[in-house]
Amino acid sequence: MIRSILVAAATLAFASPVLAQADFGPLISPAQLHAELENDDIIILDIRGDAYREAHIPGAISGPYALFRGPAENPGALPQQDALEATLQSLGITADRPVVVVHQGTDETDFGAAARVYWTLKSSGVSELAILNGGQIAWNSENLPTSNEVTEPLQSNFDLVFSDQWLATTDEVVALVDTGSALLLDARPKSFWEGNAAHPSAARPGTLPQSRYFEHSNWFSGGPSIVNADAARQLATDQGLTGAEELVSFCNTGHWAATNWFALSELAGIENVKLYPESMVGYSQGGYEMANVPGVFRNLLNQFR
Repeated sequence: MIRSILVAAATLAFASPVLAQADFGPLISPAQLHAELENDDIIILDIRGDAYREAHIPGAISGPYALFRGPAENPGALPQQDALEATLQSLGITADRPVVVVHQGTDETDFGAAARVYWTLKSSGVSELAILNGGQIAWNSENLPTSNEVTEPLQSNFDLVFSDQWLATTDEVVALVDTGSALLLDARPKSFWEGNAAHPSAARPGTLPQSRYFEHSNWFSGGPSIVNADAARQLATDQGLTGAEELVSFCNTGHWAATNWFALSELAGIENVKLYPESMVGYSQGGYEMANVPGVFRNLLNQFR
């Protein structure tokens, strides 16, 4: 039902093919980015990993998503600050150069990678950011040029000071659960929220106490391109997500949750939205109180479904 409401509004996201610098981000269409290919100030950051070498947007640099993630046992964890700073320097990123994040664009889930990198860069102090809406697949579908020539970035001297403005830590989430003073928004598919599914690295199934289920896919209208700002604001209002209280977006590892954060913070313009990067994997490993945790028998049955 939500998707049908958004279809008409989503088509407006690509209305203008020309990108004005004052209007940079948070989304950019393939046509808009194509018009900026000769703009050497813009960094096109391709986060797809090995797919970069097959074909990519001309001039794009490769910065695989894994560089912005934690270890296998807790993938949502932030990299150590010195490691993240070294990564951003190696990619030539500075605080004032615009960055366009390019993901594959396979489906709605894939958008979470771009949103997570966007969140990390914004929190790191990068001031102008955009996500290529629809990703590389949308670019290819418009028959725009590609290249297999590797672009080597020039090392920057980026001085990373990570902001906690959009960050919720595990300690903070535990406190918020105790006080009930924030809206905790679960971005996962419903089976995870209900405790019928769990991430392989989670200690047990379940969700945060007092959390509300709002799946990341609600921001899409049947394809891999996210809705525009007007549609996001309308959907947020319709769902009572107005910013009247602090909002913390979470999932399993801060991937799907990054999409909810992006839609609410960057598109709908709600100011007090935070991302819990470690999400349920980190929270469950800490042994904290959880909701919708299945009993032993039900959990065993779920594993065979």
